[in-house]
Amino acid sequence: MSRYKKLISNTLILGAGTFASKVIVLLMMPFYTLILSPEQFGVADLVAQTANLIIPIACIGICEGLFRFSLDCEDRKKVFSTGIFALFIGSACMFALLPLLGIFKDLNGYVLLIGCYVVCANFHSACAQYIRAQGRTGLFAIQGILNTLLTVVLNILFLAVFELGAFGYVLSVVIGDLAVTVLIFFAAKLYRDMSLSCISKVTLRDMLKFSIPYIPTTMMWLITSVSDRYIVRAFCGIDETGLYAAAYKIPTLLTLVCTVFIEAWQFSAVKDATTEERSDFFSAVFKSYQGFIFVAASALIGASKIFTEILLADSYYESWRYVPILVVATLFSSLVSFMGSVYFVEKKSVLSMVTALMGALINVVLNFVMIPDHGAMGAAVATLISYLAVYIIRAYDTKRYVKFDLHTVCLIINVLLLAVQTAAMYSGNRYSYPAQALIALVIIAINAKGIIRAVKELLAFLPFAKKKKN
Repeated sequence: MSRYKKLISNTLILGAGTFASKVIVLLMMPFYTLILSPEQFGVADLVAQTANLIIPIACIGICEGLFRFSLDCEDRKKVFSTGIFALFIGSACMFALLPLLGIFKDLNGYVLLIGCYVVCANFHSACAQYIRAQGRTGLFAIQGILNTLLTVVLNILFLAVFELGAFGYVLSVVIGDLAVTVLIFFAAKLYRDMSLSCISKVTLRDMLKFSIPYIPTTMMWLITSVSDRYIVRAFCGIDETGLYAAAYKIPTLLTLVCTVFIEAWQFSAVKDATTEERSDFFSAVFKSYQGFIFVAASALIGASKIFTEILLADSYYESWRYVPILVVATLFSSLVSFMGSVYFVEKKSVLSMVTALMGALINVVLNFVMIPDHGAMGAAVATLISYLAVYIIRAYDTKRYVKFDLHTVCLIINVLLLAVQTAAMYSGNRYSYPAQALIALVIIAINAKGIIRAVKELLAFLPFAKKKKN
């Protein structure tokens, strides 16, 4: 199987799990926004995002290390045993410091729940990343679907039946992660790969050297995407925070597809290309990747109001105004993730951290400048600018390691077209949708070559194409 077909194969298998899971969650948004008021949804989102900020600290970044070192290490048992040991130590330290969260008014009553959220999420991630590194993409996809289905069932039970509000919303995630972790552990027989005698100081040192920079890296990305909610809460109130958090759910359609691809791409970038082949491989894949996300972003911007009406309750309708800007911000976040794969392949996690830090600093400064006067819209613009800045920085820096064509002229034209489309969306006049449709067609035409290549590879991979060829 060619490296392109292998990449498509892994993407399809991972996508079957991740895409289905995220779509289910997105389709539950009408239920969430009907049951939870904007204030309750804002609190639930703050609790979940606070836990997400703690997760990389508590796991010492080891989940990234487990995946990367399991890819090219002959003694995977040593890697897994050492990684799980590190997770236990990190979790114990986290619980010792957890009471400090009590100083935040909005988190009162949720501190222990946040701790459980962090621990269950980390052990789930560790086990899932380990089986992904083994190439067991089918099991990886299945566990993702089961996790989502269980979480959704528990959400319905806790919110509609027991009326637990924000607490029940978060608790369902915790129980879902815990149950699926146990399932993976026994279904994949991971207990065979665990042994106290296999815990290695040398392996731990090497893994931490790679993993620790991912702690601030992950935190910086979370700060970039989450700090605005705390600042919106401070200046605009919890209701506007809830609207902004709900608006952020729609661009996740783009995020989830790109996340699936990046997961498959990291595997292929390490396994399926020699150092000499990487430039051409990266260039060809980036062309198709870039084309797809610009076309998808154009579609999401044009359908902002439609998605808001379908997915959110009436009280959240005004949140559509934040969606177009957040879609473009998510687009640049996706491009940044691709550039980050260069650091992943070359094990340059420190540089990933530094560039993420730059983005977080830009974001926080712009949040304090823009949110007081422009509210949640200022937060959306600040997020967009920070991701754009990091993309420019990484595009320049990564050329030291893998020189590949970024198709910059095409990218600039795409961005300008999206800017015009966004302006047309906000204008709201009778020519708005025809103008957007025309712009979308131009974007498709510009990116057709890369997309057609990807489609051809996909069609060649499918069973019916093989039969026809024979």
